[in-house]
Amino acid sequence: MTGFLQSLFERGLGTGNPRPRQIDTINRKRDEYRALSDNELKSAFERATDVTEGVALTAVAASRVLGLNMFDVQLQGALALADGRIAEMQTGEGKTLSAVPAVAWLARGRRGVQVLTVNDYLARRDAAWMGGIYRMLGLSVGCIQQGMTCQERKLAYACDVTYATANEAGFDFLRDQVALSVEEQVHRPFHAALIDEADSILIDEARIPLVLAGGAGSEENLAQRADRVAAVLRRHTHFNLDEFGRNISLTDEGARVVEPLLGCGNLYAEENFELYTALNDAIHARNLLHRDVDYVVTEKGIESVDAFKGRIAPDRRWPAGLQTAIEAKEGLALKQQGRVLGSITLQNFAAHYEHLCGMTGTAATQAGEFYTIYSLEVEVIPTNRPVVRRDLPDIMFATRGEKEQAVLEEIRRRHQIGQPVLVGTASVEESERMAACLGDVPHAVLNARNEEEEAGIIARAGERAAVTISTNMAGRGVDIQLGKGVAELGGLHVIGTNRHESRRIDHQLRGRAGRQGDPGSSQFFVSAQDELMVRYGCSDVRDIESTQRRVEGQNLDIRKLLNRYESVIEGQRRKLQDRRQLILTGEEETGSELERLVALTTIDDLWSEYLASVADLKSDIVWTSLSFREPLYEYMKGIDTNYRAMEERLDPEIAERLEVAQSTGVDPSQRGATWTYLTTDQPFGSATERIMRGLMRKVMKKEMWG
Repeated sequence: MTGFLQSLFERGLGTGNPRPRQIDTINRKRDEYRALSDNELKSAFERATDVTEGVALTAVAASRVLGLNMFDVQLQGALALADGRIAEMQTGEGKTLSAVPAVAWLARGRRGVQVLTVNDYLARRDAAWMGGIYRMLGLSVGCIQQGMTCQERKLAYACDVTYATANEAGFDFLRDQVALSVEEQVHRPFHAALIDEADSILIDEARIPLVLAGGAGSEENLAQRADRVAAVLRRHTHFNLDEFGRNISLTDEGARVVEPLLGCGNLYAEENFELYTALNDAIHARNLLHRDVDYVVTEKGIESVDAFKGRIAPDRRWPAGLQTAIEAKEGLALKQQGRVLGSITLQNFAAHYEHLCGMTGTAATQAGEFYTIYSLEVEVIPTNRPVVRRDLPDIMFATRGEKEQAVLEEIRRRHQIGQPVLVGTASVEESERMAACLGDVPHAVLNARNEEEEAGIIARAGERAAVTISTNMAGRGVDIQLGKGVAELGGLHVIGTNRHESRRIDHQLRGRAGRQGDPGSSQFFVSAQDELMVRYGCSDVRDIESTQRRVEGQNLDIRKLLNRYESVIEGQRRKLQDRRQLILTGEEETGSELERLVALTTIDDLWSEYLASVADLKSDIVWTSLSFREPLYEYMKGIDTNYRAMEERLDPEIAERLEVAQSTGVDPSQRGATWTYLTTDQPFGSATERIMRGLMRKVMKKEMWG
């Protein structure tokens, strides 16, 4: 039996579990520590040599600063985090406070602990809310926010405890990679990180690359040309698509129409690959990515909607061609793409920390993935009070229209008796359609259009007769508290209008009701026309959970495969960055300041060119598959060849550029602006598979008929 399975087995049977003994010890010690003065408490924490002492002292500090006495289950969560595990704690059980003793214990060596969460608001709130506890223990606290200067960031990271979003910490890491002086680097060596909403950051967002870009963009109008053509194409006549499989292919009639419109001759000739890709992106943007479902249009342009949280995903773009296709479709100015200077996934970024732990309300269903990918075990923390929420069985309907009518009737029925109702929908479009049908029933809508009103909407969602229509509730960070007299009416009732591919998302929605022993109930309304049912061929509600497990397994396989591709690039990046850092700090003799700057900028430029060559290799996978070669082998061989070529070119290039700089007086430190964004990266699925299928069919036909 593996260590992972053994630990699950032991915890499941209640054997081999030291927690009850540790918690008894902590409670005994905090009774003793209550007599200490504030200064004595701080001194005792500095001298502590055992985690139970550290947790007990922090618990006493919490009671003095916040007036909150930590529950035993919160202490158990703190111990799990200090042990380097993922703590699953249900909504409303006090995860934010539970993290503090673990963070304080990990920070006692003054090497820095970063608490990484999902948005700026939570980072700012938690740093302010919990900051007094850390300071009572003699620890400094900082917070990273968007828009901070380099110096402000450096000071925040220098604190014993730093709250930040995972994305901001990752972007700062990328900026450090291209810094031209040590003073410009803001991070210190990575010691420990506690990941809040760990399932969101380490699983849902894990393979979304953080990108640092710069330089001039292309003025190519390929996307607009392709969009004009895609606008006249009709499904079934000019192209076929499987809406749920995300596959697109031109018909023979489509090719006949497209080729003269584009003036390209044979669309399937190799020299037209870029044009073919742009056309596929345009058809995809017009037919598979929907406004108010996958994205919204704001004054900022196209803003992606996070499918897991139902909120705007800041600074996230689709891969360059598809993002541009959506902008062309919506008639917006095409944003500058620039060249990629650096990129890293959150999965690879998290691997830099010596000590990693996390917490979330839903982790157990993904325990295998946490262990396989991160070597992190999940510890399920019991609730402080028994959960009395009633999770009612799903109700199945033949059509989506029948389902939505039944949901509206159920909302009205419960509203009439005064019971608050929270409705979780799958998209902005669905939430607004549902709200429009409520007529004179007072209600609030929470979706990607009005996130700034989120705290107020959630604060009122548990009041008598409240009706709240929301997109997915994952990662909201705020509990719904029941108003006066609501408990007697059955508490908050949650309605889900769709089942999600992931059981976690369904559980997160249910978990909004029944916090801290409150009464509550939940029920999902599903139809045979729902996406999950159609895509995976579910015939009834009994199929749903088994389908979800199967999809979760498939998604794990995808993440493991992508990790194989990414790990090679990450290893190369680390190797090159080690050399760069030695030059940056002056530990490799480079001569003059000019020589040092030339060496640094040359490394950056060649690495950027190398990343562009990797992107080309990903595109070439289409042709690799057409020639029946094994894509993974060809890709690995290609990046190894390109990286070795870059290494061999590096020193001669530095020498050549130095000579030019010395003769012309050009300052190599003068570089253009940079910017950051997130993208999706599915080089061996999705778009490439669509292109490959279409090309293979067409090339075969051309060869057969000439």
